[in-house]
This record gives sequence, C-alpha cells and structure tokens, in this order.
Amino acid sequence: MSTMKIKKGDMVKVIAGKDKDKEGKVIAVDKKANKVLVEGVNMLTKHTKPSMANQNGGIIHQEGPIDASNVMYIHKGQATRVGFKMDGDKKVRVAKKTGDVID
Repeated sequence: MSTMKIKKGDMVKVIAGKDKDKEGKVIAVDKKANKVLVEGVNMLTKHTKPSMANQNGGIIHQEGPIDASNVMYIHKGQATRVGFKMDGDKKVRVAKKTGDVID
C-alpha cells in the first residue's frame, strides 16, 4: 500500500465533483478506502433519533468522505501536487510547484 500524500490538518482544494473549487481543512484520513473528510465539503443530512447525547434528535448536517484523488494540497495559496524526497535519512513531502519541503 502506498503512502497517502494528504494528511490530517492539511489545507486542500476540491478539484472534482459537486463541491469543486471549495477549500477546507482535512479532518480525517482513511488510508484503506483512500478517502478524506474535509471541513465544509460534501455535507450530508442525517436524521437522528433522540438519545442521551442528543436529547431532541432532529436533522444533523455533517461532512461525508470524498476520494483523496479529488483534492489537491494548498501550499502558499496555490494548489499543488505532492511528492516525496529523501532529506538525509528522512522521507519528507515536497510541493511539486515550488519544490519546498512541506513538513
């Protein structure tokens, strides 16, 4: 299995689908399914029954997973592809557009 190029906490831009051109922060990453959860993107409505946690129940709006191939990493305000490079003996992510080390 290859390494995910998008990590939790990254700012990303949606490049395909109904939410195209929206930007947001990655909330969660599912490596197995190759999906990411992005803040404010692919909003779903969920009808919930009253419970101890939510006394009233009702309609809840929450983010749905989006395929990792449909998002692009944002570096210095620009959407860029992500690559990997060896920095000494450590593997680091690199922004392809600028060549800068991300983390």
